[in-house]
Amino acid sequence: MKLKILVGTMTSTADYVAQAIQMDCADLVDDIEVQLMDGLDISAFDEDALYLICTSTYGSGDVPDNARALYESLDAQPKYLGHVRYGVIALGDRTYMQTFAFGGKKFDERLQGLGAQRIGEVWVHDASAGTLPEELGTAWCRQWLENEALPAATQTTA
Repeated sequence: MKLKILVGTMTSTADYVAQAIQMDCADLVDDIEVQLMDGLDISAFDEDALYLICTSTYGSGDVPDNARALYESLDAQPKYLGHVRYGVIALGDRTYMQTFAFGGKKFDERLQGLGAQRIGEVWVHDASAGTLPEELGTAWCRQWLENEALPAATQTTA
């Protein structure tokens, strides 16, 4: 099983979270690839992998600049993504309550609209809480992989 972490970031925080997951969860998944969303489009979901969207929120609840092309391609080049299983790490700052963690939530909504199957709940980190997103994100991802994502990958359909 391959875990492909697609990273949307403006200040590298989401990239740090993804790299921490890559190092800490190597005992759970044979192959973990971290890929910045720069220049990607909907074809990024063609690979047979478990996907983890790890993205911050920018501006007025937007996806980061480096994630814009991928996000927009989900509308501009829509195709059925029923084979895609994914999770979401949404980084935000609760002081912006109206748009808190919308970057990740927008990806989640758009992927579900194309038939992709989210595994578990969207995990949200609040930058104003004073906690380290790398530590909490890694702990969440370990639990997500062990309890939800990997057990579902080993199930067979009759």
